Amino acid sequence: MRAVLQRVSEANVLIQNESVGSIGRGLLVFLGVGKHDTARDVEWMVDKIVNLRIFETPEGKMDESLLDIGGALLVVSQFTLYGDCRKGRRPSFSDAMDVGAAKSLFELFVQRAKEKVANVQTGLFQAMMRVGLTNDGPVTILLDSSPNTAPPHSL
Repeated sequence: MRAVLQRVSEANVLIQNESVGSIGRGLLVFLGVGKHDTARDVEWMVDKIVNLRIFETPEGKMDESLLDIGGALLVVSQFTLYGDCRKGRRPSFSDAMDVGAAKSLFELFVQRAKEKVANVQTGLFQAMMRVGLTNDGPVTILLDSSPNTAPPHSL
């Protein structure tokens, strides 16, 4: 399971110019489900995201979590996080999970997140969405639940 986290002061999702989710201070989570992911990946990812200490204390130190600040989550499905662009010019998405199974794990992620965070909003799975955000920092974090993910190659 892969996630791109954006620490935001606000974020929203529009579908056909209609708002389907919006938050104030918190995290925008773009979530991709890989073909080998399981409920264990969901549990790991939710726990990591809500407890990651990437919010600033009043002294300016990054030492508070989403739970500490009472922040919100906006979760947007994004299979393109599994796009492999190493060969050719068109991404391959062969490592992404098939739609039906991915939707189930996405929904499990949202359910588990709602057990820990009071305000969890989502986009619509498999829909074309417009995502707006004000990145706070900017702070952007990449997460991958696979222990076999190699670090990026250096140039």
